[in-house]
Amino acid sequence: MLKGGEKGKPRRRLLRITLVVFGVVAVSGIGLLGVAWLMTPIPDSTQPRATAQGSVIYYRDGKTVLAKQGVNRRSVALAQIPESVRDAVIAAENRSFYEDKGVSLKGTFRAMWSTVTGQQLQGGSTITQQMVRNYYSGLSQERSVVRKLKEVMISLKVDQSKSKDWVLEQYLNTIYFGRGADGIQAAADAYFRKDVGKLSVAEGAYLAAVIQQPSRFADPRGADLEAATARWKSVIDGMVQTGALTSEQAAATTFPTLKKPKAIFAPKGQEGYMLDQVAAELKRMGYTDEAINQGGLKVVSTFDKGLMAAAQRAVTSVLPEGTSKKVRTGLAAVDPGSGEVVAFYGGPSYEANKFDNAFSAKVQAGSTFKAYTLAAALNNGFGLDTRVDGNSPLHVTSGDKGIPNSGNYSYGQVNLVKATQSSVNTAFVDLGQRVGLDKVVKIAKAAGIPADQLARQASFPTLPLGTASVSAVQNASGFATFAAGGVHRDAHVIRSVTDAKGRTTKVKVKGERAFTEQTAIDATYAMTQVVEAGTGSAARLYGRPVAGKTGTTDKSAAVWFAGFTPQMAVAVDMFRDDNRPVVVNGSAQYGGTYPAQIWRAFMTEAMSGKPVKEFAEPSNYGYSTYYDDGYGSDDGYGDYDDYGDRQDVSPTPLPDGTTGEVPDQTPSPDGTGDGTGDGTGDDPGDGTGTGTGDGTGDGTGDDTGTGPRDQTRPPGEFSQRPPDR
Repeated sequence: MLKGGEKGKPRRRLLRITLVVFGVVAVSGIGLLGVAWLMTPIPDSTQPRATAQGSVIYYRDGKTVLAKQGVNRRSVALAQIPESVRDAVIAAENRSFYEDKGVSLKGTFRAMWSTVTGQQLQGGSTITQQMVRNYYSGLSQERSVVRKLKEVMISLKVDQSKSKDWVLEQYLNTIYFGRGADGIQAAADAYFRKDVGKLSVAEGAYLAAVIQQPSRFADPRGADLEAATARWKSVIDGMVQTGALTSEQAAATTFPTLKKPKAIFAPKGQEGYMLDQVAAELKRMGYTDEAINQGGLKVVSTFDKGLMAAAQRAVTSVLPEGTSKKVRTGLAAVDPGSGEVVAFYGGPSYEANKFDNAFSAKVQAGSTFKAYTLAAALNNGFGLDTRVDGNSPLHVTSGDKGIPNSGNYSYGQVNLVKATQSSVNTAFVDLGQRVGLDKVVKIAKAAGIPADQLARQASFPTLPLGTASVSAVQNASGFATFAAGGVHRDAHVIRSVTDAKGRTTKVKVKGERAFTEQTAIDATYAMTQVVEAGTGSAARLYGRPVAGKTGTTDKSAAVWFAGFTPQMAVAVDMFRDDNRPVVVNGSAQYGGTYPAQIWRAFMTEAMSGKPVKEFAEPSNYGYSTYYDDGYGSDDGYGDYDDYGDRQDVSPTPLPDGTTGEVPDQTPSPDGTGDGTGDGTGDDPGDGTGTGTGDGTGDGTGDDTGTGPRDQTRPPGEFSQRPPDR
């Protein structure tokens, strides 16, 4: 039988062993925590989403918002957030925020135990812990003991190294509030259409309540509204308990009225076209998609909201109801002094067709290209009084069938004013040959027409007639060069970009001289005659000088009017995406009809209230006492007036009293003309056209041509055959 002392020995031994084991475990645990502490630094980078701010695109005034792109967050300093809003968040999420060490041990162990046992994870994280979890990289939202331990370590270190105000500021700018709003500023707008600085106590308390269940409380109804109201009331009560509100103030505070959620932004009308061009230009400036969607950029575009609306009205008000949806219209307006695209019309609906008519669609320039040929001549020693061959047809090479004028009219030897005014095809083909097509190409390039769009047509005699394809923006930019006295500035759609740090980059395009000022002045004078008494009289703005040029391609496949005042250059084109003639109300169109009328409708609004500026006087008006260019006045083609122009041939008046050019039937260098081109069809040229024999396309029996197209388009989206010009 054991004595009492001997009975106690096993118990004491077990106790000692237990204490030793516990001590070892405790020391090991402390050691592991120490190792974890040393091996868990504060991350030196943030989660991309945590600090991402979407970009805001503005109209040219820098105030009117066009669109917001990317993450809906606008970070603000803590000082901009009302104290009542801060107090509400603290009352809702972490009432001991300013006293604790950044973690809640009770809440943390409860959450870790729930994770280990597989029970539903409960709350308990402090504001610091939530900020750390959402702000720093390397911390995910997974529910694991390791992640929770890492979160605690970093939270403790952040509390030691950062101020409480810094932590609260990052938290309020990071947390998600529902309704697609990241951060308190975006939330204030999403729920109350207010700047955060103008939130009331009740509104701030609601945003604090939302943090717990942002999806449920974003637009609460029925039971969800009851739950949201109860949660809001608990926040108000919490503010009383923390001393942020008195009982009387709390009793006087009523549940706020929530604004209806904003619809998810979907571009409509012209908005999508504008945003596409802004994004494309940002990328050309070196900004990535990430910077655009998460970099918090403030982008001021060149687009004038009022003029964008005016462009749409001009198109929709002029074109009659019932116009085929296959007829597409583009309009572009450029400021000659800056190169800024101030307005455009890309199409009736971005939702219906994302391929726009102003920037992306490129159709043959037709006779608008004669302006560049005229400039090339004037810039190389020719004058407005230079005589060129206006007879029809004109044979460039021996044996060819010849290039005709519209209606096969013969104008005789005409000066450059008359050639421009009446859009005489043969005169410009003759002029191109005499000047040199290489010089025509050089001037067109200098005026902003891309070299690759000119290359395929550069050697053909019909280049001056506009066989190269251009967009409405490119042509408006080219004509802006005349308005700017021969100085070209590349068309662009961004005025300035400000990054999230407030650094602003202003876009200033340097002007490059394309041709002499005198060339611009003289060419402008010739083009004023197009509007005053020529093919473009439908574009006349009474009381204000206008210069411009009509353009009509073969069989009216594309029709243009491009023109300018000293303050603005605008190009309007119409075409079809099935390559058939542009027909409206049963009539084939040409540049002097609807394009000129749309131009006038737009410019009437655009120039309203603007000062009337005159063009400079030309060096001469197209006449001289004698001619030394090899052409005499006694040419056997009829009588001429004082300008050397024929008096017995003029464009046929239109029903509305204006005059306009008739669709020309000149051949295309791409072999699209009928007749005696290099086609390989079986039918020996019995079509209605007049090929020159130097086309590159292959005929298709009736020589309508299947030559290469000078077109830029997305697959299956758009095609435009060259004109027989």
